[in-house]
Amino acid sequence: MSNRDFFTAGAEDDMEFMPIIPLNEESDGTNDQLIPEELPLLPLRNTVLFPGVVLPITVGRDKSIKAINDAYKGDKLVGVVSQKDSKVEEPTINDLEAIGTVARIIKLIKMPDGGTTVIIQGKKRFRTEVVTAEEPYFKAKIVVLDEEEIKGDHDFDAMIGSIKELSGQIIQLSPNLPSEIDIILKNIENPLFLVHFVSSNLNVPVLEKQKLLEIQSLKSRAEILMGLLQTELQYAELKNKVTSKTRAELDKQQKDYFLQQQLKAIKEELGGDNVAEVMDMQKKAESKKWPQYAKEAFNKGIEKLERMHPSTPDYSVVYNHLDMMLDLPWEEYTQDQYDFKKAKKILDHDHYGMERIKQRILEYLAVLKLKGDMKSPILCFVGPPGIGKTSLGKSIANAINRKYVRVSLGGLHDESEIRGHRKTYIGAMPGRILQSIRKAKSSNPVMILDEIDKVGTDFRGDPASALLEVLDPEQNNNFYDNYLELEYDLSKVLFIATANSLQSIQPALRDRLEIIDLSGYAIEEKIEIAKRHLVPKQKEAHGLKDVSFKISDAVLEKIIADFTRESGVRELDRQLASVMRKLARDYAEKGKLKPTVSLSDVEKILGKSRYNNEMYKTVNMPGVAIGLAFTYVGGDILFIEATTSENGKGDLKLTGNLGNVMKESATTALSYLQSNAKKYSINPEAFYKNNVHVHVPEGATPKDGPSAGITLMTAMASALTGRKVKPFLAMTGEITLRGQVLPVGGIKEKILAARRSGIREVIMSVQNQKDVEEINPSYIKGLKVHYVKTMQQVIDLALV
Repeated sequence: MSNRDFFTAGAEDDMEFMPIIPLNEESDGTNDQLIPEELPLLPLRNTVLFPGVVLPITVGRDKSIKAINDAYKGDKLVGVVSQKDSKVEEPTINDLEAIGTVARIIKLIKMPDGGTTVIIQGKKRFRTEVVTAEEPYFKAKIVVLDEEEIKGDHDFDAMIGSIKELSGQIIQLSPNLPSEIDIILKNIENPLFLVHFVSSNLNVPVLEKQKLLEIQSLKSRAEILMGLLQTELQYAELKNKVTSKTRAELDKQQKDYFLQQQLKAIKEELGGDNVAEVMDMQKKAESKKWPQYAKEAFNKGIEKLERMHPSTPDYSVVYNHLDMMLDLPWEEYTQDQYDFKKAKKILDHDHYGMERIKQRILEYLAVLKLKGDMKSPILCFVGPPGIGKTSLGKSIANAINRKYVRVSLGGLHDESEIRGHRKTYIGAMPGRILQSIRKAKSSNPVMILDEIDKVGTDFRGDPASALLEVLDPEQNNNFYDNYLELEYDLSKVLFIATANSLQSIQPALRDRLEIIDLSGYAIEEKIEIAKRHLVPKQKEAHGLKDVSFKISDAVLEKIIADFTRESGVRELDRQLASVMRKLARDYAEKGKLKPTVSLSDVEKILGKSRYNNEMYKTVNMPGVAIGLAFTYVGGDILFIEATTSENGKGDLKLTGNLGNVMKESATTALSYLQSNAKKYSINPEAFYKNNVHVHVPEGATPKDGPSAGITLMTAMASALTGRKVKPFLAMTGEITLRGQVLPVGGIKEKILAARRSGIREVIMSVQNQKDVEEINPSYIKGLKVHYVKTMQQVIDLALV
């Protein structure tokens, strides 16, 4: 009977209450009120009712409410029994104990929430004999269990005295219980009622109380009750001991805190501990150039840091945040170099060609020189791999005398990588953008956002959406980083993004970029790049820098034409590395090298040609045409084969891993030929009696797009007419159902691929003439381009 001893759970809900002590002890259940043989049963969930004890209970079940109401209208008697398992919501008769207490309903109260509270008083114990009804509530025939009367038993009298004494001790150890309860217990004269009252308020499980109720012998009941009270007294003493110990520990914590505050005051007087760190930060802040709002935020953070002890967990969080603020170059800028000749010289020295990009950078410098201040453009270099997009950014930084930083976005899938994490998280860091600014120590660097087309998206966020603010000149002057928790001006940063394709960049982000297309290199450009950059680099990498030997243009051209098939120069670099390794071995073994590397030397080192033009001499047969394609690595050529089979039904079969657009182009081409069969001397019945099969080799490679339209139609026309396609002829263009030839993209890459592959003539739409004219004429020397408007012109040029 500790601070919770005189509180037990309600019948229907976990309701707390104090049992009501009857004013008249004689109402303990020994009076002679007539108890009928059949009574409605009221199940109690979390308690046991003893004779003589008054309990208020909350009734919630429909059955119980009906039983109470019916009993209250009658003799007001119910049989109260406990549930074996309090978790059962709708108990059956098997879920109820056999022995319970006859109770009289003293008061019935209707609650505002619709519930019912009843005050009941136990009368006599009973045993359930036969259940007579289960609906609308339980009814049972009962046998009343009379209590034995004990007189003149000194042992029993001693037990009753011990029960009073133990109960009083427990009450004294429970400060939350009023001392008047002890007085009430001492004044209870009826032993039977005392046993029942103490049993009812004992803090033991319901099962233990039920066992007490079921014991027939009052003396045995009192003996077991004494044992339970002894256990409860030990629990109360232990709890009191723990409480005293806890209070002592709390007093010690308060004492420690007081001493810590005194120690802090002493340290401030002596100037020790974190005072030196704080003073060092304040000294740095005095000479720092930064906006007023940043200065105010820093001063507020310093004040907070001064009040914190270095051992507290938040100290390192605040310290690192302030350190980040000090490291950022808020209003520190490098001076741009306006020497146009020097800037152009640097750009020309580092990269061959790329005139369009160089002109754009020089234009930016010119405006910057005249205006003195402008928002930096957001450039995006788009082109195949290996053509120098990333290295071009470094050259631009050198040309205009700015710091250079590179942020790799490939595979990025967390928005926090751009905006940073909130500083309260463990291991929080600023985003990649501010980390790069911090590393550059300048607020106007050239920042390369490499592989922006390969940014990922998943449940952690969308980094591409976070880049919208970074790459918008109207917004990035107030870029908000979650870690910094302040706005930072990025408007002076020259952002240059690189990508292989625009297709995977979301439209909103693509709209913010100034797209500059970079096409692949011609053979002549690759020779110059090899002579100026690749050969010297590989000589130095293989220890041949001081060894004199020459690699002629003819040798370089052979390596490019026969051993590489790419838009960039990475594969060429690898092939040159193979040549240098062999030369380095020869020099190490013999101590000298031949003055020049010959064509035969190349074949010995690299083997037979990987790519040659012999294939174009063997494809001179009806039904085979050569198309030009644009892939992510640049331009390429592809063969399209068409054949017819007799005794068919006019079906069109397409193979070669073709996409939907390409399949539709083939269907359009066949429909055009069917409608113009007589014009091209094709028997109209051939379309109904023969099947047409179109195949594009290299079936493992997916192919799609409309640019193979005229090639598909030429191959079908050749197969149906039996006329061969002119050798060394390639073509590209989209077709319509009316026979018009439409323009396509990637012309420079396709033209250069045709030149690399030994193609001599190319057919394309007249609307693509402007794209061809942008190519240096020397790069396509010997390549004849035919511009057409209709398929009739294509057939006339292609078929022989």
